[in-house]
This record gives sequence, C-alpha cells and structure tokens, in this order.
Amino acid sequence: MSTKEILLACLKEEKGTWLSGEFLGRRLTISRTAIWKHIGALKKDGYIIESSRKKGYVLRGSPDCLLENEVKEGLKTSVFGKSRIFHFSDTDSTNLQAEHLANEGAPEGTVVVAEWQTRGRGRRGRSWFSPTGEGICASFILRPQISPNEAPKLTLMASVAVAEAILACAPVNASIKWPNDVLIGGRKVAGILTEMKAEMDRVYHVVIGVGINVNTTRESLPSDIRDKATSLFIETGRFFSRAVILRTCLELLEEYNKTFKTHGFDPIMKRWKQLTKMIGTKISVDVIDTTYTGIFQDINEDGFLIMRDQEGMLRRIISGDVSPLNK
Repeated sequence: MSTKEILLACLKEEKGTWLSGEFLGRRLTISRTAIWKHIGALKKDGYIIESSRKKGYVLRGSPDCLLENEVKEGLKTSVFGKSRIFHFSDTDSTNLQAEHLANEGAPEGTVVVAEWQTRGRGRRGRSWFSPTGEGICASFILRPQISPNEAPKLTLMASVAVAEAILACAPVNASIKWPNDVLIGGRKVAGILTEMKAEMDRVYHVVIGVGINVNTTRESLPSDIRDKATSLFIETGRFFSRAVILRTCLELLEEYNKTFKTHGFDPIMKRWKQLTKMIGTKISVDVIDTTYTGIFQDINEDGFLIMRDQEGMLRRIISGDVSPLNK
C-alpha cells in the first residue's frame, strides 16, 4: 500500500474521530507536512475531510467514485482486482485501455474503470451510452487456457456474473438475453463486450468489458433508447453504491471463472438457462444481412443459440442480434 492508501485506511478506521497530524505522522513515520500534502491529495480525489489546526483531521465521507481504494475495500478475491485497478476520470474506452495493458503483459484480473467514456463501445461497433458518474464502465483482463472457438463461452460466463451481481445488490428481477445483455422488465440494464487477441490455436488474452446503468435517471437517457434501456435507479427509485456493485461483479466473475477452469462450461450454462426468460419464446435474429424468425430452442455446449425457424429447421446461431416477438 502507498502512504496515501495507509493514511486513508487510518482515517476510515477512525471515521468520525479527529486524528491529530502528530498522531498520524507517528503512525505513518512521516512528517506532519507530508500528512497535510496527502490529505490534500485525498480531498482532490473527492474524500470529505475536515481539517483543524487544533484537532487535526476527520473523515466525514467518501466519494461515489470507482477509485481503487473504494473498490478494493472489503474485496474478497484472490485475482480479480487484486493486482491493480486502473481508474480514469475519463478515457476513450476501458476496453481499449485494457487491451493496451494486456499487450504490455498485465496479469489476469487487472481491472480498468472509468467515470466516463468518450468512445464507449458495444457489439458490432455500436456506441455505449455512459453518463459521467452514473454507471459502471469497467474492463477485465483474462488469460484463459482455451482455444479461440471457446471464447463465446466467456461472454455467457460474464453475463451470468453480472446478472448475479445485480440480483445480489438490488431488489430487481434481472434476466439474461443471449448473448450478452442483462435485462430488467425487458429493458437493457447492462451489456458485455468480449474481445480477444489470439492465433489459430492459442488465446493470448481476453478483455471483457461491462457497462451497467446504475444511478442513471430516465431524463439522462437519450430519447432514442428510453424505451429500450433502464437503470437500477429507474427500476427502484434508489441510488446505489457503484463501488459495491463493481466489487460484487469482481467477486462473482472470479467465482465463475474458477468454475469454468475447474468444472468446464456445463455449470455456467445451467445457471445461464436459469437466468434467461427466452428459451421457448418466439424471436427474430439479425445475422449480418439476414433475419431469421422462429422459436428460441436452447443454447448448446458451446454457448451458441439454437432456434427452430418457421420451416421447422434447426439453426445454430454463433453471433447475432436477438429480439423477442409477440406470440
């Protein structure tokens, strides 16, 4: 831990209690001037700290930001978020930043988060709406020992982890839409973008990008997506700690990643099916320049969608946009 992190831990340990500069200096074995400088840096990060020449310093509140210290506090993982959480007030895309770090050798479990993205991306090159400080924009580096054709399984694994995290943190009825969306009441609350660097028979790394609408208001949503998107605030009327939700995502992603490595995809596929409401429903699937209509039959052992089209033919869909149709 850095000196600033140790100082913050001391203030949090005694939150609401005045701590003198002399006491903190002795505890951290640095000068009172150094304490004052670190306090200034913590204030810039958004921590609410009162200062008094006679009494010292007291922590009154923490920022609603995805700062490394806030996300790591109480984090129960051994890999995800443990090595480093890179925090940006703004960046082009957390996936792009994570890709750069992965190419430089960043280990599995490295996390990139941003309060705002200027070039947030979804599947098929679409943009991802992410108002400043209202949602979660995060990317995670994985280094799985799998073949490239198994990569779609990781998207479904991530969707299960994100859906589980939302269910654990908010009183909502979240479900999964194949392959990468989490819905509440049929409206999108979270999306996942999986990208990888690989050769024909080897995966070097995978970057899983996650976007979750947490405290976004209905008015903040662009008019063209208000009937398709939602947030935890819109659904419940409550504000949520984004750090707690991200922390829960990391813990569940690590849990399911361990399951994938140890027991394979079957347990994850079983849970995915429990969390979806689409199996047995009528859907349309846009695949490049073709649209198929039929019944969502199942997902197979590779995570591909199996549908029975209007002619009764079973089709295996590797990638496409699924839309529910009225029966």
